[in-house]
Amino acid sequence: MTGRRLQITHRTGYRYSDVVEASFNEVRMTPLTGDGQVLVQHALEIQPAGRVHAYDDYWGAHVESFDVHVPHRVLEIVSTSTVDTPPMRPRSTSLTWDELAEPGLRDRLAEYLMPTAYADLELSAECQAIVDQIRTCAHADDGATLAVAHVRQRLTYESGATDVSTTARQAWALRRGVCQDFTHTTLSLLRSAGIPARYVSGYLHSEEEAVGQTVTGESHAWVEYWNGEWRAVDPTNDRAVGSAHVVVARGRDYADVPPLKGLYAGGHSEDLGVTVEITQL
Repeated sequence: MTGRRLQITHRTGYRYSDVVEASFNEVRMTPLTGDGQVLVQHALEIQPAGRVHAYDDYWGAHVESFDVHVPHRVLEIVSTSTVDTPPMRPRSTSLTWDELAEPGLRDRLAEYLMPTAYADLELSAECQAIVDQIRTCAHADDGATLAVAHVRQRLTYESGATDVSTTARQAWALRRGVCQDFTHTTLSLLRSAGIPARYVSGYLHSEEEAVGQTVTGESHAWVEYWNGEWRAVDPTNDRAVGSAHVVVARGRDYADVPPLKGLYAGGHSEDLGVTVEITQL
C-alpha cells in the first residue's frame, strides 16, 4: 500500500444568540509533520477576521489561537491543508510484559498510563476480567487486539448517542457511542493492563483510493499504544491505521486535543456544525 496526498477542508464555528463583543479561541486543525506524514500546505480563514498566533502545545500539536474584538453573531472557521500520508508501517519491535513494567519506562510514559477525566472506565468485575485476559496475551500487540475486540463487542456505533463530554464509563454503561468513546474505552483497558496508550485526533479518508474525488470525510479519533514504538489501532472501524488516517494531535484524552475551543462574552452559543471534505490529489 502506498501513501496518499490529501487536501482537507474543515469548516466549523459558532452561532451566538446575541451580539458577542469579544471571543478568544484555540484551533487544533493542522496536520502534523512526523512519523512519515508531511504537511505540504496549511491555511486558516476566520470570519470575522482575527490576528492568529501559532505555537506548539505541550503534547506537540500545532495550535492557532486568535481573538476577535468586533461585534459578531457568527464565528466561522475554515481550515485547509494538504498533507502526504505514509502507508502502514511494518512493526519492528516488541517488548515483554516485564519490559513494559520497568520503572524507567513507566516513569517516562506515566502520563499515558494514568486514568483521566475521559478515560475513566471503572474496573468492575467485568472490566477486571478483560484486563486480566489482556495480561495473559503474549505481548502488547495481542493485548491491544483483544482490547479492541472487547470494546467493539460492547459498544455499538451510533451517531448522536453521546457528546464531547461523555466519558468512557458512561459510554460503557450506555453500550453505544462514536469514535471518541471507542477510543476512550480502549485507552482505559490498555492503561489498566499496564500498556501506555494515547489519544490521537485527526481525519479519516475513504478506505479505498479515490484520486481526484472529493469525499465527505470526518474528524476521527484512534489509539496509539507503546510496544517499543508507538503503534496505532482504530477501534471504531477495526482497521489498519495507514494512508487514510491523518494525524492532527495527540494527548491523554479528548480534553488535550479539541479541534476548537474558546471563551466569549455574550449569550448562548451553538455549534455551526462541522463539515470535512477530503480530496485525494
